[in-house]
Amino acid sequence: MGKETATYIEIEKRQTSKINDVDFSNLAFGSVFTDHMFVCDYVDGEWKTPKIIPYQPISLDPSARVFHYGQAVFEGMKAYKDENDDIWLFRPEENFNRINKSSERLAMPEFPKDYFFEGLTTLLNLDKEWIQKGIGNSLYIRPFAIATEYGVSASPSNKYRFMIICSPAQSYYGGEVRVKIADHYSRAASGGFGYAKAAGNYAGQFYPTNLAQKEGFQQIIWTDASTHEYLEEAGTMNIFFRIGDTLVTCPISDRILDGVTRKSVITVAEDMGINVEVRPIKVQEILDAYKNGELKEIFGSGTAAVINPILGFGYKGDKWELPKVDDDSYSSKIKQTIIDIQYNLAEDKHGWRYKV
Repeated sequence: MGKETATYIEIEKRQTSKINDVDFSNLAFGSVFTDHMFVCDYVDGEWKTPKIIPYQPISLDPSARVFHYGQAVFEGMKAYKDENDDIWLFRPEENFNRINKSSERLAMPEFPKDYFFEGLTTLLNLDKEWIQKGIGNSLYIRPFAIATEYGVSASPSNKYRFMIICSPAQSYYGGEVRVKIADHYSRAASGGFGYAKAAGNYAGQFYPTNLAQKEGFQQIIWTDASTHEYLEEAGTMNIFFRIGDTLVTCPISDRILDGVTRKSVITVAEDMGINVEVRPIKVQEILDAYKNGELKEIFGSGTAAVINPILGFGYKGDKWELPKVDDDSYSSKIKQTIIDIQYNLAEDKHGWRYKV
């Protein structure tokens, strides 16, 4: 394996690519990974020389604190290739800022911006053949950081590892999604770390989601932990409601993830002249809007699907169905606009695209 050195990064290339063994027409999301990965360790109070090495298992002590005290944060991003073979990221600085915000909340050291961006762009250029052209094709990017110091004393780690791994992805289709509005379990509480993209936030969702799935729902719309009267998030997505001709979403807080796609949906909707309201939303308001015919659409937003329409919802044993969305729906028009920006097919007047 040959070694090279970038400005900040040591590079060790894989001798033979795995790419010829991959069926790009039949990819299960997040199950196939590219040839290389980015690794950087935090030791003695500083981040050491970052490296790009062949994708491989890592070795950790059984007492590594990530296993015992859950110091783990991550991000989700995508890279896109246009018809000229140029590679683009979508608002990557938002992901960089958010992973450091998550790290701060979990008493983990922030990662340097120059290491992050050079590591990311070097990795993408090295594995650029894994990014397939065509709408729906992308490379899913997973930056993450974990506590690696050994020992089971209940205190923050003094050693960490920051990594970036990448997985080729096809157009994400979540199928027909119906959601249960939570009236018992909670995703996050005020004063907690629901706004952080921390591993534990997702682990805590799995059990109540499994229960909802047994009732015929695919996801949960989470409500506030104190009263369960106010709507917050849907599964791993931010949530939007079209009431009449107004698009409504709840404000971010220390309980709700500040989604990059969420911000983009709000801006694109306003660009289209859609009235957008960011305000607390009561469960009862949605029930009333459905009953009087004003609830036109519900959809979630996130990196994987961009926008995922919700066809039905349930609450306290009752179930309701919404009409299937068409090409003139808010969700369809906003999703298409964002996709066109991501794939360099439309004007990027907000400067969201980042060329690799």
